[in-house]
Amino acid sequence: MGQRANGRRSAAGGLALAALAAALVIALGGCASASGTSGAGDNNGIGNATSSAPAPGGSAPQGSATTGSDAQGGITGSKKCTYAPTGGSVSLPPSTASPAGEYTATLRTSQGDIVIKLRNAQAPCTVNSFVHLAQANFWNGTQCHRISTDGGLYMLQCGDPTAKASEALSCDGSAGSGGPGYQFADENLAGATYPAGTVAMANAGPDTNGSQFFLVFQDTSLPPSYTPFGTITAGLDVLQKVAKSGTTCTFAGAGGGVPKDKVAITAVTITKS
Repeated sequence: MGQRANGRRSAAGGLALAALAAALVIALGGCASASGTSGAGDNNGIGNATSSAPAPGGSAPQGSATTGSDAQGGITGSKKCTYAPTGGSVSLPPSTASPAGEYTATLRTSQGDIVIKLRNAQAPCTVNSFVHLAQANFWNGTQCHRISTDGGLYMLQCGDPTAKASEALSCDGSAGSGGPGYQFADENLAGATYPAGTVAMANAGPDTNGSQFFLVFQDTSLPPSYTPFGTITAGLDVLQKVAKSGTTCTFAGAGGGVPKDKVAITAVTITKS
């Protein structure tokens, strides 16, 4: 009886997780087409309306890696990164990333600062892209377009260049469609989990990372299909306050919506140590 009951719970949990992943695909990608800074297939959300749910575990990153450790256990060497252009005005990040550096990103927003320790050793190509976009002021003057506080998904999604801070967003599917004009492969997926404080890449399926990312403010169960590349070290209370205020509208199909408290990004600063 005990084993059978556990089996039922496991099956139910699996169905719930699958349903959540499907909901993410529908709701977090915004509209199915994009223009301007985004290219074909660059409609990044945790998923999007034109893609199917990523298979757990994702796929292997593109490119090749050459890394090692020094006598003190530090990371040496570099990793080759492939950034495939999809059309846009932003330059591509450097094609070689060093996993050795330690980076801290500070999102300066209208609701307060959010400080993120970037996980460069585990996701060097992702961090390489994030640092590149931050230094290009790519996110300045944008707003985080979606927050979810139910259904087991607790996150704020940001990074869409078409979500201008000066505009009022709606839940008609237009928000969440933008990207940087390139895509790159997943990283750091083996055993990936999404506890509170996780920062991970949004995507439209395997190996479709761009500029959109999400910040988890409460433990969330997701399949390991979204590259974790940072940990929030300060500002989690900012996210929780925004979440508590609710939304101005609801995205059809999976819940969540535009934050009632607008989270406008004024700058993303990077510190290397």
